[in-house]
Amino acid sequence: MRVLVVEDDAAVSYWIGAKLGGSGHSCRFAGDGEDALRLLREEAFDVVVLDRMLPKLDGMEVLRRLQGTRHPPVLVLSALDETTERVAGLRAGADDYLGKPFDFAELLVRLEHLATRRAVLAGAGDVLEVADLVMDVTRRHVTRRGVPIELTDKEFKLLHILMSNPGRTVTRSMLLEKAWGYGFNPPTNLVEVHVFKLRAKIDKEFDPPLLKTVRAIGYVLG
Repeated sequence: MRVLVVEDDAAVSYWIGAKLGGSGHSCRFAGDGEDALRLLREEAFDVVVLDRMLPKLDGMEVLRRLQGTRHPPVLVLSALDETTERVAGLRAGADDYLGKPFDFAELLVRLEHLATRRAVLAGAGDVLEVADLVMDVTRRHVTRRGVPIELTDKEFKLLHILMSNPGRTVTRSMLLEKAWGYGFNPPTNLVEVHVFKLRAKIDKEFDPPLLKTVRAIGYVLG
């Protein structure tokens, strides 16, 4: 998983990041609500860990601003653990709510459940559109400007990941994990080779190009 941890306590952020990293997952960090919203607009994540009490914009306001947008599942992690607070968080748009103090094993299971549920829903009969590029997930059919595009299984998986995160940077490690099942970042050019072939199919005969490289990080579609 690629996790966005939104927490203003540096010690807590470091601890969560270290534990998730030790479990084979990667993290990005935001120390306030504004930075969290910026990262969610710019980058792709599988799940978000969101503290309630944050500088600039608190967690509840972040949830309110995410409503109506395409965003990853959000688990609220907060010392405000009364039933009324949990209900308020869930009503504001949180997908799950865990009180502090917490056990990391429970946090990990909850995050994995949210990420898995999102992946299942993303593949269940979706028609994805980015500009004039259209993917019918159920029929495994891709067109651009109505022209059919033949893709290999791996190219289809890569494109599905990218189209599920339009306009956001999808990292190389995220593509390796989701398309090949690697829980680490091996010294291989698998991603680069397959993205090169994918780009030739979806961009070469069309204008403007949709698939862009973010140097040393990953790719953006849109």
